[in-house]
Amino acid sequence: MDFDDLESLGTYDSDLDAELDDVAHVFCPYCGEAGELSVDPGGGALQEYVEDCEVCCQPWLVRVRFDEEGQASVIVATLDDE
Repeated sequence: MDFDDLESLGTYDSDLDAELDDVAHVFCPYCGEAGELSVDPGGGALQEYVEDCEVCCQPWLVRVRFDEEGQASVIVATLDDE
């Protein structure tokens, strides 16, 4: 899977991040609860890592892409969607 397929994996609301560029608001792909992720532009333009849901403890596959202006696009998916 590549970053061109990210939109099909999860939900990200960029309007929620208007004030905080270092925090992404996401929804757990398992339980649907809202959550926040810290994003670090210093980690590179393309990032991929696993983080657990704070509510149901299921592991998320997190993919972050920073554009030329430094805005983050964040997708969370189940590990099965890998």
